[in-house]
Amino acid sequence: MSVPAFLLYAFLYLYPALNNLRFSTTRWDGIVEPEFVGLRNFSNLMTNDDLFFKVMGNNIRFTLLVVIFQTGFSLLFAILLLKNSRGNVFLRTLYFFPTILSSVSVAMIWLFLYDPNWGAINIFFNKIGLEAFALNWLGSETSALYAIVFSQVWFHTGQMMVIYIAGLQQIPAELYEAAEVDGANRWQQFRSVTWPMALPTTAVVIAYTTIQSFRAFDLIYTMTLGGPNNSTNIFSTLIYLTAFNEFRFGYAAAQTIFMVLMILFLTWLQRRILRTKY
Repeated sequence: MSVPAFLLYAFLYLYPALNNLRFSTTRWDGIVEPEFVGLRNFSNLMTNDDLFFKVMGNNIRFTLLVVIFQTGFSLLFAILLLKNSRGNVFLRTLYFFPTILSSVSVAMIWLFLYDPNWGAINIFFNKIGLEAFALNWLGSETSALYAIVFSQVWFHTGQMMVIYIAGLQQIPAELYEAAEVDGANRWQQFRSVTWPMALPTTAVVIAYTTIQSFRAFDLIYTMTLGGPNNSTNIFSTLIYLTAFNEFRFGYAAAQTIFMVLMILFLTWLQRRILRTKY
């Protein structure tokens, strides 16, 4: 059984990856025969592409904010809904529900909510007399990326909450009983028992959230197309636009390799930092 599985893996993953590596050393418009250019695409990325560095900054900021808030909220909800009561099970289902929607569906929901004229968010602020907070959420370079961060966190927090609940339920109850005997309050129990024991789960959640953030193509493309003025453009949207709008498939392949290497580095760095804690 191992040989067919490996062949399937090689066909679906190894071959496309190696083919992408080959195309990254070419100039190719998807039609004519690729022209070998060596490492010129990578050189241009590093020395002659201001948009690439702007997108890198967007992606790092987007990922950092999503990791912080999504991890924090998912852990908070997991702690609050840890007991298997009927009410908690209902709320878990409610919070998990956005995860089963498609990215495009979520994007359309938030496009409606963020609409500056008849969106529910601005209508709410206008109704309660806070007109200053009624913004053009997706039309402003200042607020667009943060608006999409909020949508991304809303989209996946329930999914990470379920992972946390599974991890927290493995913590022995005797540890909390011992902490109570020692007179520890709820915060001290969290700091001394819950958080240290949840670190392996946190490593999984952060790594998965990081990968999700780099792959938030559908959400961003549907909501802003990377605009305004590339303020929400991240690697996944940049690669798509480079390949299918500009027909620079070789250059897009080089961008893809850089994105993969960056994801690998960030996940390795996160796991290394967290492993020093447990």
